[in-house]
Amino acid sequence: MKIITGRREVLGTFALTMASGAIGIAAAAAKPAAATVESALTPPGATHLDALKKRLAQAPRRRDFKTVPMILDNPEQWDHEALTEVLSYRPTLKQVWDNTDIGGPWLNFMRNALNSQIWSFKHPDFLTVSVTHGTALLALYDQTMWDRYQLTRLAGEKFKRNTLIIEQKAAAADPANYQDPAGPFSGEDNSIPALMRRGVVFMSCHNAIWEQAAALIKADVNPDKLSHAALAAELTNHLVDGVVLIPGAVGTLPELQQVGFHYAT
Repeated sequence: MKIITGRREVLGTFALTMASGAIGIAAAAAKPAAATVESALTPPGATHLDALKKRLAQAPRRRDFKTVPMILDNPEQWDHEALTEVLSYRPTLKQVWDNTDIGGPWLNFMRNALNSQIWSFKHPDFLTVSVTHGTALLALYDQTMWDRYQLTRLAGEKFKRNTLIIEQKAAAADPANYQDPAGPFSGEDNSIPALMRRGVVFMSCHNAIWEQAAALIKADVNPDKLSHAALAAELTNHLVDGVVLIPGAVGTLPELQQVGFHYAT
């Protein structure tokens, strides 16, 4: 153990301790979404996509809101660092999906587009973005929110719980065999975690969160009697790891199209 005896060393150590504490406080307020980086489901040669995944995993996600406004008017109110990373993605082949229906084939469509671009057209750095609103946004909340706010009422009886965030058995299959009809690139693994590992970016619309909070209050599904602003904040705080919060879906789509994303719905 080193014993510090000089006044300069004491002050230096104190300053370092204070700086470390400040960094810790900041990290608690805006945590990186590290869960999206783990796995090798991106194809060989996807150097740009792998680098983006790492940057997105380090980009902060603020999930400690007490209240949120109806209209976001400050970048600190959404995941602006992560959104900027996506908007700055250099490869030209990239696609944005306007996803609104949780019960529709949206995950399957994105998976098929990825497979064709990667293995048919040989574009390993192909980037897929889901701009998610409507009932599809319900799939981006964790199970805690589904239980507390009975989100089955909004999602429909087909979804007793949020099955789209559950890992499928196909995830354990060998990713080297991309032709496996029961593997991680098949319809047996249409899940949000699998697509995230492939580099798909799921964006959550703040406007839809606000509207869903209003619907829950109107239906009297608000056990803590939260205000509209507080309930929307709680929903925001329970987006699954890796999701990018944006001010609004239809307002962000032109930003993505302006930098070369091809629109799909």
